[in-house]
Amino acid sequence: MELRHLQHFVAVAEDQHFTRAAERLMVSQSGLSASIRALERELGAPLFVRTTRHVTLTEAGRALLGEAERVLAGVRAAQEAVAAVQGVLRGRLALGTEQCIAGVRVPRLLAAFRERHPEVDIRLRQAGSGLLVEEVAAGRLDLAFAVTSGELAGPVRAVPLAREPMVLLCHPEHRLAAHTDEVADLGKLDEEAFVDFHPDWGPRRTTDAAFAAAGMHRTVTLEVNDVHGLLELVQEGLGIAVVPRHFSRKSQASGLAVVPLGVAAGINYATVAVLPQEAATSPAARVLMSLLDSTTD
Repeated sequence: MELRHLQHFVAVAEDQHFTRAAERLMVSQSGLSASIRALERELGAPLFVRTTRHVTLTEAGRALLGEAERVLAGVRAAQEAVAAVQGVLRGRLALGTEQCIAGVRVPRLLAAFRERHPEVDIRLRQAGSGLLVEEVAAGRLDLAFAVTSGELAGPVRAVPLAREPMVLLCHPEHRLAAHTDEVADLGKLDEEAFVDFHPDWGPRRTTDAAFAAAGMHRTVTLEVNDVHGLLELVQEGLGIAVVPRHFSRKSQASGLAVVPLGVAAGINYATVAVLPQEAATSPAARVLMSLLDSTTD
């Protein structure tokens, strides 16, 4: 089994298309197909179900994908480690993050990194925290900035970044806007309509966990995938939102009522840097982490 066979297999699995994968790899489609057939012969099992429009992984293909990604990530880390010993940082830095994450200024951090290490190819992916943790564990991301409400699953470790309370945002004419003191009892929010993020986002996961712990169900009527969209919906009086405190300081939140949630409500927003175990952390990820303090207000 050759590394190029695994590289070709992962590319086809990601693109779900031989032509697109061949273009990305800059190889001929016939050569790519031959490489996949050779891998299938060696393993004694078909890896893809092929149709005229796209390809999907077989059960054997799904079993191979995670292992192939870990092997390729290990090879890349070994290459980068040798380059780092020689005083040159090369290769790729694959970073994941949630939107508006507390404790890190991602654009500033990446700018500082690129200024010092222009030969490193930076890749950035924005997604929910659950998926980001899975991507780090699978070796598809070198590190990620995520939100956690407990222990992380998989062969990863967490470095704390920031912790802050969640607050309630509502229209100034909403009944809850009159609360000048904190809301400690989540029961006061019963039967309210909520605006929130998709279920994999950190603030949503944090709030869902707190309501579940209180034995309560809440109704999320409007789901969004961006912070500004959430704030605009609350401004129009279409629902209330529970968000990290720093969201309430954004210009789009101007005019909204901000109601503290008490300690008894049990909702706290905690952000972490998610990395592979120490031995598997890439040199680029180590360098990026070393720049955190100098790029965070």
